[in-house]
Amino acid sequence: MKTDRKRILRKLFFSTLYLSAFTFGGGYVIVTLLKDKFVDQYHWIEEEEMLDLVAIAQSSPGAIAVNGAIVVGYKLAGMAGVLVSVLGAVLPPMVILSLVSLCYDAFASNPYVAALLSGMKAGVGAVIASVVFDMGKSVVKSRDWLNIAVMGASFCISYFWGVNVVLIILAAACLGVLRALFEGKKGGKP
Repeated sequence: MKTDRKRILRKLFFSTLYLSAFTFGGGYVIVTLLKDKFVDQYHWIEEEEMLDLVAIAQSSPGAIAVNGAIVVGYKLAGMAGVLVSVLGAVLPPMVILSLVSLCYDAFASNPYVAALLSGMKAGVGAVIASVVFDMGKSVVKSRDWLNIAVMGASFCISYFWGVNVVLIILAAACLGVLRALFEGKKGGKP
């Protein structure tokens, strides 16, 4: 039992370390990589549950990469999993940013670095589009028309009217609570 837990903690640490070290372009990029690693490769989490964990990570304050590591770590190994996964998620950016800050003056004026960063924008955009597509596809596959309507309305309200994402998240959370209360009463639960 203890060796199994140690194995999970070790895999959790190295997985979050690897994902954090090779994820460029912001926290949303890591969402699809978390799914690939923990749902598709290790089969530790179901896809539906991963969507719930991602929703929690996105709606919590802070960096989504760290929030994602926290919720996945807690789900898999409790508080030890949280500590191990957060350490794995935080180490690479801390080391890389420390090194970059030491050499910032040389990087800031280097045309090769500027060209490299400019080229990475296209790749990052593609990965973010992939995350949106995967999450949207899962919502549509659920055939839950209320969730599909909320997804479409959230997109339109945010994109066309520029409503703050925090307000959209709060409204969606309120709808979720109301729905849970309504379905609970309908099913005879308090």
